[in-house]
Parts: sequence; C-alpha cells; structure tokens
Amino acid sequence: MPKCVVAEDESLLREALLEQLGKVWPGLEIVAACDDGASALEAIIESQPDVAFLDIRMPGLTGIDIAEAMKDHSPHTQIVFVTAYDQYAIDAFEKGAVDYLLKPVTYDRLSATVQRLQNRATKELNAVADLLQQLNLGNGRSIAAFQGAPKNEPLVWLTASSGSETKLIMIDDVAYFKADNKYTVVMTAEGESLLRKPIRELLELLDANIFKQIHRSTIVNLRAIASIARDDTGKGIVKLKTRPETLTVSQPFMVLFRNM
Repeated sequence: MPKCVVAEDESLLREALLEQLGKVWPGLEIVAACDDGASALEAIIESQPDVAFLDIRMPGLTGIDIAEAMKDHSPHTQIVFVTAYDQYAIDAFEKGAVDYLLKPVTYDRLSATVQRLQNRATKELNAVADLLQQLNLGNGRSIAAFQGAPKNEPLVWLTASSGSETKLIMIDDVAYFKADNKYTVVMTAEGESLLRKPIRELLELLDANIFKQIHRSTIVNLRAIASIARDDTGKGIVKLKTRPETLTVSQPFMVLFRNM
C-alpha cells in the first residue's frame, strides 16, 4: 500500500483534500496530515512516504523548503504541490515536483495527478525489475554492460515564451510541436508559445509512446488526435481534439497509422 503525507495549514482545505484522495486513490495510506512545514518534514523523514502533497505557503517551512530538504532525506518521495498561487510553478517543478495543483482542487484534476503518480511508480518498478532480471538471472551478460546513467525520464513540463510572458506548460496539454527555424512552436488548446529548442533535440526528450513525428517539422501528441484520413496523394490528414487546424502526415510517416 503506497504511503502519503499531506501538508496543508488550512484545516478545511486539508480535510477536503484528504476526502478527495480517499475517493480518487482508495489504496493510499495517509500516514500524516500536517498543518505546518516543520511537522510535515519530520513526518516525511520518519515515514519515507511514496508521495507528499505539499502546500507552498505554510507557517515555518514552506513547501519549497520541504522539497529542498527532501533531496537529502527522502529523495524517492514524489512531490505534488497544492497552492492558490500560480507564480511558484516554475520553482516547484525545478524542485522535482510531479505536478502542481491550484486551489480549489477539482476531482478531475486530482484524478489526473493520481494517474500520473501511479504511472511513474509503475515505470520505476518495471525498470528495477528489468535490471535485476538482466543482472541476476545468469544470462551471461556482463554487469559492465548496464553501467552508466539510466535513461532520463521523458519531459513532464516545459517553459515557453508567449509574447512578454514565460508560460509553464504541462506536456500532456500539448497538442503538437512545429518547427520554426531554430525554435519550436508549442501548440495547446489555449494557443501557441515559442520554445527555444530545435525540434530535432526536443524529440529526444519526449515520451516516444505518446509523441510521434508525422512530418519532418511536426511532432503530434497521439492523445490529441481526434481522427485521421488519407487524401488522394496518400498523405494523412490529422484532425485534433482541441485545435481547429489539421496536420499533414507525410508519406514516410504513414506507417504509424498502417492499421487505420
């Protein structure tokens, strides 16, 4: 049973979050529900929970302070920040947060966060199991073959420019990326932003199971696709769920949709 620490200094909001977690994640064990930063950090160090839901503004230590301390004392605990202030988002993700929830937290948004936490936990367990199998089952391979840093986790969020603003964008919210000279346009339901990274470098950082290149200048989120059809030339025409424009799938990439 996964363990969790919740830190929220407002009692009504704390009880509401606990109630929502009980519905969204029935198998989660709440080992501590704290109303200040110091007691939350103490509970995290003592119980080493799988996940911590941290308010950012609390008496004493802030959620950001706790996350910084957790790097040394509870590095494997996944962090979700819960706050009424969106200006801390970039700092939060730089501290390794899995997600950033704005108050009031809705049931659907919390469900998406729980799904992300569970998916990450499953990937980590599978990676450990695979490595142990390779190293421990007498398959004749050298341990040296598995030395070196593991593959980085796919991007969860990014920052991109929109006019004079810098936006924090969750990768799940991206419909597609499109090359723009040395930069990349990031398209979401809300509009476009500019990422200062060429698309060829971006492709290496994305989850290959979700983001697919469909043109030399376009990467699409498969979850954002509403439908796809072929035109008279054999190219694909992609319709999106959250954007009005269509995308072209060049012929070499139509193999992705060969079962259509």
